[in-house]
Amino acid sequence: MKPLSDKSFMHLAIAAAERGVRKRQTPFGACIVKNGKVVAAAHNRVWKSTDITAHAEITAIRLACKKLKTIDLSGCVIYSTCEPCPMCFAACHWARIDKIIHGTFIRDARAIGFNELAIPNGAMKHQGKSPVKIKGGFLRAENLALFRRWAQRKDKRTY
Repeated sequence: MKPLSDKSFMHLAIAAAERGVRKRQTPFGACIVKNGKVVAAAHNRVWKSTDITAHAEITAIRLACKKLKTIDLSGCVIYSTCEPCPMCFAACHWARIDKIIHGTFIRDARAIGFNELAIPNGAMKHQGKSPVKIKGGFLRAENLALFRRWAQRKDKRTY
């Protein structure tokens, strides 16, 4: 059986975001992978849980830590439909995630109306001397399409 690729894992993050949108959540998804195997995939649950910290990345990190029975996610890669916000980047750093691969950028989320802090991951990595690797703009067009589909909904909510 052929191992899954970065593209496949990003598609799982997009699928998670789409599940969230169907549940009236915002269009963000994340997938955590270790040794080529999916550990966790989640969507944003802020509105459902009335928990402003329930971003897709945070939710996926919580699930991965529980599944792996550790807070050390060394060796893991997180695929996120959007560049993680400062809170989520910090959580990736503290969890010792090796690499962040994201689709859209914080500026894209701001452009569609989300209340994002305009602090790119590269700036946080540099300022905090974080070892996490970052690959941005991966399958960006597909992730932007997710934003566009969400923006066309009548019941959209931002935060």
